[in-house]
Formats: sequence, structure tokens, C-alpha cells
Amino acid sequence: MLEYQLEKAANHCTVSLNGDFDIESTELVNEILIPELRNQSKVHLNFQKVDFIDSSGMGLLIRVVTQLKEENQKVKILNVKEDILEVFELVQIPEIIGKEVIVK
Repeated sequence: MLEYQLEKAANHCTVSLNGDFDIESTELVNEILIPELRNQSKVHLNFQKVDFIDSSGMGLLIRVVTQLKEENQKVKILNVKEDILEVFELVQIPEIIGKEVIVK
């Protein structure tokens, strides 16, 4: 189960995610998290406590980043664990969402 903590600062918003980013996260992200991020100019997604992501979670992540970027928001994904980063690179997530989005 995915949980999140939202911290708003003057020039950005940080979302600290905790848990598995998978199909069960879809409702939480689409119905609660995305609306909360709509008015932020910069969004940082902190993946430090995300231990697992499946194909549904990757699709969801692509959708979130794409949607926010379409609304002219700057998005960064921070603190991705090495094993998840390897999966991202294997399925070419950086190429899809932009290499500048994932901060190593």
C-alpha cells in the first residue's frame, strides 16, 4: 500500500512516497494526489521509501509526470533506489519522461 506525505514550500512541493508503487496506488494517485499537485510550479517526488514498482506503477508514474509537465510544472524524481533505477533504465523510463526528471 502506498502512502504519501506532502510538504509545500515557497517555490516547490515535495511528495514523500512510502510503500509499493503498484496497481493499488492508482486510485490514491489519480483521485487525491494529482489534484493536490495541480497548482504547484515545481513538484519533487521523493522515492526514498519506495521499495517496489510494477508495470502498473511505471505506467502511473509516466502518466503523472506527463500530465504535470503538460500543465507547465517542473517535475523531479528524487532518491530512487538502485534496483528500481535499473528497472527504469531497462524499460527506458528516463527516455519517456525526460532524463532530466530523474535525479540520481
